[in-house]
Amino acid sequence: MKNLSFVFLSFFMVSTVAAQDYVPTEKDVKHFYETKTAIVLENNQMAEYNLIMKEEAPAEWTITPFEFMSWKNFEKKTADRAYSFVTLNKVTIEKDKSNALYLFLDLVLGGPSKGLSDMPDLCSIPIAYYNANEETYLYKISVFLRFMQNHVKLISQNPAILEKNILMYYNRNVQKLDGKTLYLLADELAKDVNTEAKIQKLYDGAVKIATIEEIKQAIANKDPNVVFLHKVGPGDRQKNARCYKMLVGVADAQFYYFDYHTIDSKSPDAFMASDFKKLSRKN
Repeated sequence: MKNLSFVFLSFFMVSTVAAQDYVPTEKDVKHFYETKTAIVLENNQMAEYNLIMKEEAPAEWTITPFEFMSWKNFEKKTADRAYSFVTLNKVTIEKDKSNALYLFLDLVLGGPSKGLSDMPDLCSIPIAYYNANEETYLYKISVFLRFMQNHVKLISQNPAILEKNILMYYNRNVQKLDGKTLYLLADELAKDVNTEAKIQKLYDGAVKIATIEEIKQAIANKDPNVVFLHKVGPGDRQKNARCYKMLVGVADAQFYYFDYHTIDSKSPDAFMASDFKKLSRKN
């Protein structure tokens, strides 16, 4: 995530944001509940991202009052402490020699700052590699909106977590995968684990090589038994970039596993055998 120690646009209208390791404070979290959340849209009103947000947010965003806001108005409101913002940003990772670009869905607080990268960041989720086909990730937006809210509630109720590596906290959820089925897209799996038979040699939980339509249906039904793989990467064409790997619960919108690796000749842009071994070791 943008705040990688924690766990976790107009596509052409916003400048690139450098990732930061901002850890929110108890004061930040408390203040968030006093804000109105603006879900920032692209200036192109017919953009698919806008249409999906307008469809999903009214049902999913319940933690604070909210409104939709254009990117142009957002730029005028960034210093307003009465607002928090959900933004989709083009992000580079500090110390990443590949200079790869990613899209992150961020929940940030308004207030005095030097720019978007300096705004207090409550939650930041890698959504896609920049220029990825929107059809590969926008259908998951409703789940990520719920995760953001769940995360804020978690750190509000357990502020001590802020002082720890929250990735470790979420990765403990892997112990709760028993009884759930992993929905995996074949083209997001390494070649040596791209069938159910290959996977079951390493992981004894339930798995399904699914289609995007099947994952969409599970999300629409909020199926409590389904956990899907969300993978973010540029493909093997760009070495030294990051491949993010998340297992996300459809119904509870929780992370059961979060990790990333650097893509090279031995580590493809994919969920790998080593990931399944980690799941099995913890189950």
